[in-house]
Amino acid sequence: MATDVMMPRLSDSMEEGTVLKWLVEVGGEVRRGKPLVEIETDKANMTYEADTDGVLLEVLAQEGDTLPIGAVIARIGEPGEKPSGGGAAEPPREQTEAAPAPAAAPSEASEAERPARVSAPETPEPARAASANGGDGRVKASPLARRIARELGVDLAALRGSGPGGRIVKADVEAAAKGGATAVQAPPVEAAPAVRPQPPQPPQPPAAPPQPVPAGEVGAKGEVSTQELTRLQQTVSRRMAESKATAPDFQLYMDVDMSRAVELRARLKEVSDPAPSFNDMVVKACALALREFPRVNGAYRDGRFELYSRVNVGVAVAGQDALVVPTIFDADRKSLGQIAREARELIEKVRAGTVTPPELSGGTFTVSNLGMFGVDRFSAVINPPQAAILTVGSLKKRPVVDEGSGRIVARDTMTLALVCDHRILYGADGAEFLARVRALLEQPLSLAL
Repeated sequence: MATDVMMPRLSDSMEEGTVLKWLVEVGGEVRRGKPLVEIETDKANMTYEADTDGVLLEVLAQEGDTLPIGAVIARIGEPGEKPSGGGAAEPPREQTEAAPAPAAAPSEASEAERPARVSAPETPEPARAASANGGDGRVKASPLARRIARELGVDLAALRGSGPGGRIVKADVEAAAKGGATAVQAPPVEAAPAVRPQPPQPPQPPAAPPQPVPAGEVGAKGEVSTQELTRLQQTVSRRMAESKATAPDFQLYMDVDMSRAVELRARLKEVSDPAPSFNDMVVKACALALREFPRVNGAYRDGRFELYSRVNVGVAVAGQDALVVPTIFDADRKSLGQIAREARELIEKVRAGTVTPPELSGGTFTVSNLGMFGVDRFSAVINPPQAAILTVGSLKKRPVVDEGSGRIVARDTMTLALVCDHRILYGADGAEFLARVRALLEQPLSLAL
């Protein structure tokens, strides 16, 4: 008997996936644990391995098709078994609507009864929408749609879902937040006016030829091409929009004297090649400071503070077509050298497109560095649901006042900025954390221990 292959859940936030490439042809042998299909998720491209042996009988999801988790994308069976003949991917069984019961045959009615039945009004549109959302009064919506609706203040009961069986999905909630959703209530149906004979109309003159459009009004941008977003770009766009819409943030800036850190790295180069970078030092300093300030290592969720026992620092990396944040887990417990090695491996994976969803999950804090591009300081968007993100500017020699002599001297300095979610962090919380990070970087021997 044929076995259905479902769209798998390959990440904690995945709701749907896109089939990129089938690695086995129809009729080809399928082996358990061997690659079967490449799937694009909201975080990365993944290779899904078959969980059964057999022959690929049929493919229901073609390359490029996007389907929800649980949808049937292929069938595997025994050699010689005939496919079922289904030509399209099936929706998840739990979302499939039950077929309506056939209507009972109409009983014999008198001629007097028939006009009354014909003139009876049809079921109003609101009732239809309500029944599509379930007769128990509970609105059918995906978990992500419910969470976004809570954060954006959207009433799910006032929406008509566009998903399978009238299910409300995230796109419906986002459209409602922008004022473009279709409400359940439909406008009243007006009676059609009586048709009256119209007098004959005189012949109309031919339409005037189109006038030339003045230069600069249309076509000033030249040819416009559009580019579809990848699933990763869609996820980044959605999460950044959610962050700015829901998190009241504020920024704190602080200059750091990196003179001793520069000296330490010069010594580390003598014993390690390559030596830890300055960004690795920032990650280590943040990890140590996060242990002392647990709310910076937390999140605000549904009116509560979540404080995490593990310190997992994400490092923002410019990928091929989107910003990707791989995670260094338990960074507070790792040496500076180990952080440097893991960071290099993760950056290489991101740029090669081989980073996996587990390596992009579980972050509790994020560091973003644009100093290598000559940016002196900048703000950033918090990676939800984290409480804060630290940005790192360029490290260069700048004129500063020497506290001992009062003279202006050149020192290696850089600017850090901490962007905080004001729902969980207040000004003093952020300032104390940022000052602790600065102290660790200005006395960096503790980072090398």
